[in-house]
Amino acid sequence: MSLIASFMNLAGPDLIVILLIILVLFGAKKLPELARGMGQAVKEFQKAKDEFSDELHKAGKSELEAAKPEVKPPQSTVARSDNQPASSDGKAGQA
Repeated sequence: MSLIASFMNLAGPDLIVILLIILVLFGAKKLPELARGMGQAVKEFQKAKDEFSDELHKAGKSELEAAKPEVKPPQSTVARSDNQPASSDGKAGQA
């Protein structure tokens, strides 16, 4: 009941009045059946929501995997000759 109260921002007295009105309208014998039905409806809704969420995640993952390009290692843009060793200061071949 606290979920319903927090969702609709109802205080304690407001919630009690609403529950009393429901009790008068449906009677004490019908309340357990109504609560059971409400619980089953919430459970089914949660199950459907979880299944839908799982399907979205699966579709998103497969779409990302299909869209991934092949990554190639970077290639040098400067041509090096075989007799000159590469150096890190940019002065290759000078002594």
